[in-house]
Amino acid sequence: MPVMEHPFTGSWGYQVSGYFAPTSRFGNPDDFRYFVDACHQAGLGVILDWVPGHFPRDEHALGRFDGTALYEHADPRKGEHRDWGTLIFNFGRNEVRAFLLSNALYWLKEFHLDGLRVDAVASMLYLDYSRREGEWIPNIYGGRENLEAIDFLKRFNELAHLVPGAITIAEESTSYPGVTRPTYLDGLGFTMKWNMGWMHDILEYFSTDPLYRKYHQKNITFSMLYAFSENFMLPISHDEVVYGKCSLTGKMPGDEWRKFANTRAFLAYMYGHPGKKLQFMGAEFGQTTEWNHDRQLEWWLLQFPIHHKLQTMVAALNALYRSEPSLYEVDDNHQGFEWIDFRDVESSTIVFARFARNREDFLVFCCNFTPKERPDYRIGLPKPGLYREIFNTDSEMFGGSNQGNAGAVYAEPGDFHGRPASARVMLPPLGVIVLKLER
Repeated sequence: MPVMEHPFTGSWGYQVSGYFAPTSRFGNPDDFRYFVDACHQAGLGVILDWVPGHFPRDEHALGRFDGTALYEHADPRKGEHRDWGTLIFNFGRNEVRAFLLSNALYWLKEFHLDGLRVDAVASMLYLDYSRREGEWIPNIYGGRENLEAIDFLKRFNELAHLVPGAITIAEESTSYPGVTRPTYLDGLGFTMKWNMGWMHDILEYFSTDPLYRKYHQKNITFSMLYAFSENFMLPISHDEVVYGKCSLTGKMPGDEWRKFANTRAFLAYMYGHPGKKLQFMGAEFGQTTEWNHDRQLEWWLLQFPIHHKLQTMVAALNALYRSEPSLYEVDDNHQGFEWIDFRDVESSTIVFARFARNREDFLVFCCNFTPKERPDYRIGLPKPGLYREIFNTDSEMFGGSNQGNAGAVYAEPGDFHGRPASARVMLPPLGVIVLKLER
């Protein structure tokens, strides 16, 4: 989230009044530099939310800065976000562009940040964003695209990527083409784009009672139709754990055991799906209430085994992700992912493989999204041989019922699911297992 100075804490930093000032709530600019440096020494990157799309009306900020519409458009049809009560930057003015571009480089260079996540890109791209007919002005060609904002975003990405190692991420919720395509190929030039469609589909699926999930199988398979059209990041957004939407674990149906089993299965599926991962704080230990900017996270929950074990599983997932190239090397094309089976709708199961760049290293994810265990469940596999069960969300150490495959299964030659080998596995209830061929 943004750390730029902002007058209203409840805006979470998204209504910025001081673009060049780290908020004084947490110290001075040198304190922030120290924080970033400490993160780097601990092996952590720091990515900051940046808000170039709009700003608040506060008189002590940029709104009518000299008594005129200096940073914003004078015409409210181009200069106001009525939904948010904020003003829109006039990207057609060179002075405004210079202000924002220098601000982006300021955070990257002066504080050694590793990247910027650009907020509300969709609202910048379209002149009719959240507006009814007659409330917006078309561009010079009669279209709805904000040509000045598009040009600004391209220039921003060109400059940001001149900073060694810096990445840029677009929070963009539409089907605008080429968000992560290089600018020299007429793209916007972002490093990554949030996969908002995946987030909404998968949260809707997991919020559904497992009894009815067989009617919603497309929610967990549809994303693969477009997963490689951009360089995607899979987010659990802050917007999804506030305002009555419940925490991640709170979204899950059933009693406590089922809520946590669903959470474990969701996270394991997320880590197996192509795309970089982004969790929201508190999800890793099963915070029960929504996030509240006025209170700290419910760290006291870690005294209860079910929460501590979920945290243990997330740590193990992170370790698995870092240790297996097949989970991160090929996220941007079909060579890194293959469905093995997604047709067993009645059982709400899916099986897929992730491949490393060399195609020799691969993992097989077997997902059972119902509370019914499935012993002797036959799956196709890419090669015959011994497969180690290297991860099981139903492990007792993660809070599960400890049903699995005694550490390994053997795949015999023979066509199944269009594969040259198959094995019979135990699929635990509301569980995900990960298999790896023993070399």
